[in-house]
Amino acid sequence: MDILEILLTTGFWAATLRIATPLIFGTLGELICERAGVLNLGIEGIMTMGAMAGWMWVYQGGDLWGGLAFAAFIGMLFGLLHSSFTVYLGLSQHVTGIGITLLASSLSYFVFRMLLPDATTPPKIEPFQPYAIPILSDLPLLGPSVFTQTPMTYLALICVAVIWYGLYRTPVGLAVRMAGENPLAVEAQGIDVLAIRTGAVMVGSALMSVGGAFLTMSAFDAFYFGMVNGRGWICVALVIFASWRPGKALLGALLFAGIDALQVRVQQVSGAAIPYQFFLMAPYVLSILAMVIMARRAAYPKALLVPFRRGDRA
Repeated sequence: MDILEILLTTGFWAATLRIATPLIFGTLGELICERAGVLNLGIEGIMTMGAMAGWMWVYQGGDLWGGLAFAAFIGMLFGLLHSSFTVYLGLSQHVTGIGITLLASSLSYFVFRMLLPDATTPPKIEPFQPYAIPILSDLPLLGPSVFTQTPMTYLALICVAVIWYGLYRTPVGLAVRMAGENPLAVEAQGIDVLAIRTGAVMVGSALMSVGGAFLTMSAFDAFYFGMVNGRGWICVALVIFASWRPGKALLGALLFAGIDALQVRVQQVSGAAIPYQFFLMAPYVLSILAMVIMARRAAYPKALLVPFRRGDRA
């Protein structure tokens, strides 16, 4: 009964959507990369760098939307770096991605300490504030939980629709999907496969960075070490869970976020009867199980992880 009451509260659903927002950005970004045939394991570091870059922009006197654009730009630079090694040089996507994560994470902490060497506690900024959409926010249950979020959450939901439309209803989206399925067919049409893959990785990395920026510019008001806390790796798993489809990626992010929001509230109800570590691990365990189940039926891009070389017909 306690769990049922939790599920029927607007606070639970509002928290679910808030927790899901960085996962939506990150999962969409990874999905675009993999649809083009490139695995981007640099997501954890790119999200960390985006969190620091967007926050630092605002802390140094910039506006919030400018900070968001700056975070996206930094993400694109790391996407360009990743694609330079994997798309053009054909190096291991796994190794390069992990290297990007280590580089971006370490660089973000280094820049933070260089610019704020005397900071003993995380300095704060004025983050995005919740905005209630007129009329829609008055709807019962749905209004207070969905239509009273911050602008970045609305942006994440819009991105789901835009990316779905872009991938399945535009020539560019078709080229991206074919670059991950049959790059030779793309080359036969006179389209530069390397450019398509590079563009996809840069756009995807920008979305990952924006997902990290949400943490410091919307969910919280400060940057601190370890704040991404494995969300990037969860996004990689959610792409598989979603079978590389934007709509299912949204559902997967909401599922994980819902379990995470639920475990916090169940801890409060259960008290000390059950060790809190059990609740902390529950979202990750259930996500792994869901990924294993869905992965058995998932149709992955056929050219994923396969380097492309011009003129190679083998």
